[in-house]
Amino acid sequence: MTRPLRREDRRMDRAAAMALLKRGEYGILSTADNHHQPYGTPLNYVVMEDHIFFHCAPRGHKLENIAANPTVSFCVVGKTELIPEKFSTCYESVIVSGEAEIVANATLKKNALRALVRKYAPDHVAAGEAYIDRLEDKTAVVQITIQHLSGKARLPG
Repeated sequence: MTRPLRREDRRMDRAAAMALLKRGEYGILSTADNHHQPYGTPLNYVVMEDHIFFHCAPRGHKLENIAANPTVSFCVVGKTELIPEKFSTCYESVIVSGEAEIVANATLKKNALRALVRKYAPDHVAAGEAYIDRLEDKTAVVQITIQHLSGKARLPG
């Protein structure tokens, strides 16, 4: 279920929101356990088509929450600039809601890990490939299927 945007004048179109999502350095993954207890985790990620991928340890709090409740929210904040004299902020942000699952397909898992290397260590792709080969079995990859995406911005001026 999606809610209407309160400030329609600040809505980013889908292309701009997707561009911000793709260029973001990190995002906050929000999950909830089976008692509805929320949990937010900052992490780096990569976007491939209409999916967000991140890697993590094969066990832990966020994976337990995803197993209990695969519905997640993911938020990325781009550029910000304080405007103290107006008690405000210029900003750009995007929020995604979707379903998360551990990637079981070995080819997709490896492709996601390679995409993470290309995004965060583009000058070290060969070393990244060796790193993936060494630690792939000790790493989980999670895929978030984007069901809803909305972006909002207040630009300077």
